[in-house]
Amino acid sequence: MRLLYEESVKPSLIEKFSYTNVHQVPCLEKIVLNASFGRKMGDQSFFDSAEFALSRISGQKPVITKARKSNAGFKIREGMPLGLKVTLRGARMYDFLRRLVYIAMPRMRDFRGMKPRFDGNGNYSLGIKEQQIFPEINYDQVKETLGLQIVLVTSASTDEEGLALLKNFGMPFRE
Repeated sequence: MRLLYEESVKPSLIEKFSYTNVHQVPCLEKIVLNASFGRKMGDQSFFDSAEFALSRISGQKPVITKARKSNAGFKIREGMPLGLKVTLRGARMYDFLRRLVYIAMPRMRDFRGMKPRFDGNGNYSLGIKEQQIFPEINYDQVKETLGLQIVLVTSASTDEEGLALLKNFGMPFRE
């Protein structure tokens, strides 16, 4: 994917947006995978299976996210583990993007493309309801489904640039 960016994506973005400097061309900075537990906060077996699944999908060990403040209404105490996250950069980031676009997304049920909703700064976030779409996850090992939030952080300054960047990487967006 890095070669695809250098040989194909970068020149097409320079041509489309007529950049004067190669450093103006948007690039993919990082991919953040986030899994929150919700009602399964106290279940240690769910936590272990979620950690195993996220480490298999990402290729690196996830970091535990903990509550900063106590909230009696949600039965949350300060320091309680709420979820897991992984930040991918460099070669692992491009490898994950390749597997997401070309292997995992076609395996989604009733998939017709992603909605092109960006955050206003060229970053794209998508949610996945079950982790079984990734080939690293064996159906027999999964006790419960784990939802993932995937954030693609780009250096694009506008949503139009971010959309063009991700489309050139092969991300299937709805028209």
